[in-house]
Amino acid sequence: MTAQLVLASASPRRQELLAQLGIRCFVQPVDIDETPFLNEAPFAYVKRMAAEKSAACLAFSVDKLPILAADTTVVLQGEIMGKPKNQRHAQEMLAQLSGTTHQVYSAVSLRKVTQPFESPNHWEAVSITEVTFRHISSAEITAYWKTGEPCDKAGGYAIQGLGSIFIEKIQGSFSGVMGLPLFETAQLLAKQGIYIIK
Repeated sequence: MTAQLVLASASPRRQELLAQLGIRCFVQPVDIDETPFLNEAPFAYVKRMAAEKSAACLAFSVDKLPILAADTTVVLQGEIMGKPKNQRHAQEMLAQLSGTTHQVYSAVSLRKVTQPFESPNHWEAVSITEVTFRHISSAEITAYWKTGEPCDKAGGYAIQGLGSIFIEKIQGSFSGVMGLPLFETAQLLAKQGIYIIK
């Protein structure tokens, strides 16, 4: 079946979420520097990352399809927590998250060129979700690392996996914590005439 958009991400979770909406996509990952700027606020950071990903994808895309990119980051007390570099880093992050409430910022960027040499239309949205962790023991953190799940996840956990057992409460978008807020994504796609429910 014909793809409806280009997804500028290799994330299987984002692909699954789009499939859940019945959206057919062509996957075209991009590789950009994801280092935050000095004193960059989390909201500005995720918005910039999603926008840079969609722009990078647009630069070498040969299709005329809309390009969708996203970025998700975990924020604790205003500090951006990236993906764990190693076991020790993951253990430190999870110990910090234990027994606290943190925020998950998830940005979506959609670009589309309608005519040759025309500046692309660009739409953006950001979802912010509050996640409360129960207290986690050091033994649980070590055992969780050994499952392999935390390795490539922002904040060192996956809400859709075993990491869900640490979550006491969530206020906001479950799919946003997974990596693609579906409410905001559907709103942006509608601007391109891609409707989830017709």
